[in-house]
Amino acid sequence: MAMGSYEVEAHARAPIAVVWEVFADAPGWKQWAGITAREASWAREGDDPPGGVGAVRRLGSPPFCSDEEILEWAPPHHMAYTILKGFPVHGYHSDLDLVEDGEATLIRWTGGFEPKIPGTASLISWFLHRFLGSYARKAATQAERHHQDATR
Repeated sequence: MAMGSYEVEAHARAPIAVVWEVFADAPGWKQWAGITAREASWAREGDDPPGGVGAVRRLGSPPFCSDEEILEWAPPHHMAYTILKGFPVHGYHSDLDLVEDGEATLIRWTGGFEPKIPGTASLISWFLHRFLGSYARKAATQAERHHQDATR
């Protein structure tokens, strides 16, 4: 079966620690991710409560929610996760990498999966590219707001 993948990038005019906090705060996604994250919470805490390895983040807009288990947690640079339920894929793996870029932060979000329904890899890749690209840009804007508020 064909594999699918995506890669998105965005820049935030905010320090890496501020950008990390935006992504690491699962309940906070409700503030910036929009209609697709009306539900945003920790379904299970991890080894760095509330996040960290083993944590399960629940995101979505009921009845369409996904549970995502954190596999790697290296603040403020890297987070990896897999989808446990709520999306039509197998073997999903996503990496969120934050890279200091002068006074800004580069957000790089990549991932791969095997679709549950044969022939849908391209469609799901397209969807995830657009969907997570939007999340990356919205998170960058949220981090910039937090940074501006903190420096006033």
